[in-house]
Amino acid sequence: MFSLSFFATLALVPFVASQTALEIEGIKAHFSQSAIVPDLLASFNPSAFLSLNFPGVGEVKPGQLFAKEQVSPTPTVTVTPQDTSVSLTGNYTLAMVDADVVGSKLPEGQNRHWLVNGVTINGSTVSNSSAVAITSYAGPWPAAGSGPHRYVVLLYSQPSTFKAPTAFSQPNMGVTPFDFNGYVKDSGLGALVAGTYFDVEEGTATASISSTSAVVSSTLTVPVSSQTQKASTTTANNAAATETSKTTSGATGITAQWMEFTVAAAGFALTIFI
Repeated sequence: MFSLSFFATLALVPFVASQTALEIEGIKAHFSQSAIVPDLLASFNPSAFLSLNFPGVGEVKPGQLFAKEQVSPTPTVTVTPQDTSVSLTGNYTLAMVDADVVGSKLPEGQNRHWLVNGVTINGSTVSNSSAVAITSYAGPWPAAGSGPHRYVVLLYSQPSTFKAPTAFSQPNMGVTPFDFNGYVKDSGLGALVAGTYFDVEEGTATASISSTSAVVSSTLTVPVSSQTQKASTTTANNAAATETSKTTSGATGITAQWMEFTVAAAGFALTIFI
């Protein structure tokens, strides 16, 4: 007979497997509805969920609005893979750029507020202990009255063939505009692994800003990957095997005890007969 813990395990399998996937679907919807796609990125299909945590603020929700003082210190960055098929090993490049207000074209490029090559992921936390900070984290500073600026944080895989363009190969560069997508292409960065964004506004906008729609989490759907199904099946099978083992061990123990009793009874009967 299976225990309650067995059925509890089965119930939690799909929940745990889909939680990160739901968060990823949420950030994809945010990037679309805030027009980061296509203002900054042509597309956005992350394989992991990226989270920011600022001292005194806590974890950032995608699209959350802040005063510049709240996001001036360097945040902690954590990354959670979508499922067990995603391996977060090797080197990565971490960047934060100002995509400006919704609808901005930015012919001179995006202001670079953070660019670090060679970061690694320790557990789930992004570490820059052995990385090269081309531009160390520089907090947002949008112009007063310019509207809510979108500060986009992105994590790219950095293959062994990566080579920083000459203009961005030396550390300790300040905040300047640059062609972010040109940098990604010219340096040979790999896949876009994860990303998020937050808004910062100084004063009240003096110009009309394009509106965006909110993301309704209840409308999000999570595609079930074959890997997730496999992981769920494996977990369920392991749980079932454990319970079966317990049941078999219990039955074996009872049988052994019965045999011992039978032998003892037979010996007692034989003694009386003699």
